[in-house]
Amino acid sequence: MPNSTLSELALDLSTAFPASPRETLAGYVIAKRTLDKCRAVLAGTNGEYHFDCPLDNFFLDFTELSAEDFRNKVGTGADDREMASWIEASAKPREKREIIAWNNVMRSKHLCDMPIELQEFLEEYIPQYIPSGKIVRVWFDVYDIEEGRIY
Repeated sequence: MPNSTLSELALDLSTAFPASPRETLAGYVIAKRTLDKCRAVLAGTNGEYHFDCPLDNFFLDFTELSAEDFRNKVGTGADDREMASWIEASAKPREKREIIAWNNVMRSKHLCDMPIELQEFLEEYIPQYIPSGKIVRVWFDVYDIEEGRIY
């Protein structure tokens, strides 16, 4: 049973969307979306969304944070500010330039740059969930078009 603070912070992802992967938390793209999904999973309000998915793992791998440690911290009911502080303290130390470069690589990652397993998945996913005529230029577009942030 999630604690009351976690329940208050968790989005109901059956009626709302998690943050865009372009949004940052603690200076990292993907982190805010990962947090939104983790909270929802712990609160049982995740709908079709999953935590510790391939997108989350790009962030977790780069920061060298384990999904289990992240989930445990989220489970305490930590708010966004507390999570940002925890990420900053717990992530592998990196120069700001390295984080900026990684963020920009992620923001500009084309589907052909993805592991083949993700390319195969997206080959079927995109025609099913992205409206016909919408152009997916980079990976993050898939989420932002599907969730209505790009029209």
